[in-house]
Amino acid sequence: MLYTVGEMAKVLGVSASALRYYDQQGLLPFMERSSGGIRMFSDKDYEVLKIIECLKKSGLSIKEIKRFIDMAGQGDETLPDRLALFQSRREIVKKQLAEMQEALSILELKCWYYEQAVSEGTEERVKDLTVDDLPEKFRTVKEKICPPVDIRRNNDLPIQ
Repeated sequence: MLYTVGEMAKVLGVSASALRYYDQQGLLPFMERSSGGIRMFSDKDYEVLKIIECLKKSGLSIKEIKRFIDMAGQGDETLPDRLALFQSRREIVKKQLAEMQEALSILELKCWYYEQAVSEGTEERVKDLTVDDLPEKFRTVKEKICPPVDIRRNNDLPIQ
């Protein structure tokens, strides 16, 4: 089945101008055109576009994605290079995910803290809680954001 730029953009959740740009940059070398010169996308183009979006989200530039597309066009001799590219991106994304998970954990702790303070109308009780006084799911997070051990005494740092 063939799709227009607008149809494919809608399905992918990207702008039509982004798809035109990808084509202009050579990321879609096998894309068909109608007899009137209108870009027509196939199901195979959809798959390629999903890979392009994945690579973009993982931090690759259009130039680097173009390099991948060119490698794919060269056939099996570039398989090791393409594998290395995806392995590298996977490791980078795993690291980013771990960093974002840590940020999310801190945000969840701070939301809990301020929800408690708001419900009590003051921070007085909450700011004096020790790590051991926190709900268990926040203890490890709090320990990570506490000052180094040599400054802490008896786990008595407030969590504000």
